[in-house]
Amino acid sequence: MSTPVAAPEYLLLFRGTNWDKGLSPEEMQQVMGQFMGWFEQLRQEGTLKAGQPLAREGKVVSGAKGSAVADGPFTESKEAVGGYFLLQVASLDEAVAIAKQCPILKFGSTVEVRPVASQCPIQETIDTQLAGAALSTRI
Repeated sequence: MSTPVAAPEYLLLFRGTNWDKGLSPEEMQQVMGQFMGWFEQLRQEGTLKAGQPLAREGKVVSGAKGSAVADGPFTESKEAVGGYFLLQVASLDEAVAIAKQCPILKFGSTVEVRPVASQCPIQETIDTQLAGAALSTRI
């Protein structure tokens, strides 16, 4: 008896933390109601595995051994990530179709859709290279 294969996972990254600029409190409340309705629909369908907003504070760590720590993230940037959804759907096309339903797209936000890799791509490259080297030493 074979084990059922789970559907692939996709991460939706919501970019653009200033989508609400210029909206009245009533308009913001209406859009957030639409967003939460969309969230709840995906959750009830079983498509949404997780999702959270991200705080508008944090640190950016870089350099060898994390030698540079700067205030961040830079929420004034259009590229700042404001939150995420983790979806489990059949294909990238299905994940994109869901992303197109995002209520804050019309206010300048973007949704990046990324497949979740089953393995780190760098490790995959190493494994492939090691397998090729092992094969060439046997020949």
